[in-house]
Amino acid sequence: MATIINMPRLSDTMEEGVVAKWLKNVGDKIEEGDILAEIETDKATMEFESFYEGTLLYIGIQEGETSPVDVLLAIIGEEGEDISAIINGESSEPAKEEAATKEVKEETTTKAGTADSVAIPEGVQVITMPRLSDTMTDGTVATWLKTVGDEVSEGDMLAEIETDKATMEFECFYEGTILYIGVQEGETAPVDSLLTIIGPAGTDVSALVANGGAASAPAENAPAPAAKAPEKAATKPADKVEVTAPVATSNTSKGRIFASPLAKKIASDKGINLADVSGSGENGRIIKKDIENYTPAAKVEAAPAAANVAAAAGVENSEEVKNSQMRKAIAKSLGNSKFSAPDFSLNIEVDMDNAMASRKIINAIPDTKVSFNDMVVKACAMALKKHPQVNTSWSEANTIYHSHIHVGVAVAVDDGLLVPVIKHTDGLSLTQIGAGVRDLAGKARNKKLTPAEMQGSTFTVSNLGMFGIGSFNSIINQPNSAILSVGAIVQKPVVRDGQIVVGNTMNLTLTSDHRTVDGAVGAQFLQTLKTFIENPVTMLA
Repeated sequence: MATIINMPRLSDTMEEGVVAKWLKNVGDKIEEGDILAEIETDKATMEFESFYEGTLLYIGIQEGETSPVDVLLAIIGEEGEDISAIINGESSEPAKEEAATKEVKEETTTKAGTADSVAIPEGVQVITMPRLSDTMTDGTVATWLKTVGDEVSEGDMLAEIETDKATMEFECFYEGTILYIGVQEGETAPVDSLLTIIGPAGTDVSALVANGGAASAPAENAPAPAAKAPEKAATKPADKVEVTAPVATSNTSKGRIFASPLAKKIASDKGINLADVSGSGENGRIIKKDIENYTPAAKVEAAPAAANVAAAAGVENSEEVKNSQMRKAIAKSLGNSKFSAPDFSLNIEVDMDNAMASRKIINAIPDTKVSFNDMVVKACAMALKKHPQVNTSWSEANTIYHSHIHVGVAVAVDDGLLVPVIKHTDGLSLTQIGAGVRDLAGKARNKKLTPAEMQGSTFTVSNLGMFGIGSFNSIINQPNSAILSVGAIVQKPVVRDGQIVVGNTMNLTLTSDHRTVDGAVGAQFLQTLKTFIENPVTMLA
């Protein structure tokens, strides 16, 4: 009997998906566990696994097409089985399938790319601003890798788009010529607004542009009169449009530098001018290893240029720096948390002498490295098991108790703050936690974290001790009910057995949502946490 497979919901916020690539064809034998396709969600491109056996009888969504969740994706059944009734009378013949899916594609593209029912010229594809993360509401075009008039193929990188979490490359799923660019470099546009139009060279898309709500339509309509001219003539006006657009980076040859976002980030951190680096990637594109292997030459003229930036004494000067998408997301998320959750804070001082001695012994083992933060994360996980009220989330109707313990660890990056998550923290050893934190922190700083690695936390730890901060209050990372702020270890006089001696202490501050965590519960949690940290051997029991 035939099995219907619909477009899966591969993330909690996914509303539609794009079939990036089919790994099986109609007629192929399918086994349980086979990868059917690669599907692009709002968070990442993920492999979609088959849970059934049989023959792939029908493909409802072709490569490059976008479809809402729960729409017919494929049908698996017995070879030769009649599935015409399932697909509402559509023939399973390849020619008719292609015609039907092409019609669906055109209808979907028309809705996405036009305000009214404007006919889309044959072969033209309207591409809108993609939703590249679960919290993305708008995106900024950091760099266009193609210009109006350029030929593009499926798989080419069209642009680098800055989301609220990272700068990501946006891939083209179509072939043709760039006919129109609706969002210029440096500009911000909402998700699903007109980004670009691709189609046969010389096609008149002025009607699409006029109905697409593009803010820069008057400037971009310049190429339209050349629709009936030869292809070579059509690309000439496009050059004029590109000149007026802001250019992110330039060199002395072609006016633009092609580099991956990671390469740009590393170059920026090291103060390397991309114009001085030779790229080894596709079409001379600069990639990570080019920056890492680059040896800068001394430049005599750099100092005078920098000197001109300094303001004269007594002169007031201010500069406006555009907020990044990440900074906007942080402001929105923390603002919502601070103004919606009735929070309170509890403080406790912890004796760290035993923890310091235990860490020294552990780190004496070859190839082992454990930090004090790793010990705090482990202690939090074990304390959460004893105080499940803290391991909760609030909703208007219910308090959600999590049986799993996923501890988020706040990591500072150039653009703000990310919280990678150590999954099932209570079941990990100190060394496993340490390795996990280092790996995720490195990915966070290099903007390589996947959405899955930043989701699902049930509790959060924020540590500013390495900056010498004695104590501080954090804002709750919703939907968590609590966050622990970890201060620096300070050497100070303490009283032991009636004697004043030199000891090492650390301040911990627990900020909790009073809707789910009462003061007594928070205090009991901190007492348990204190016991684990002051006696690390108890974490091994």
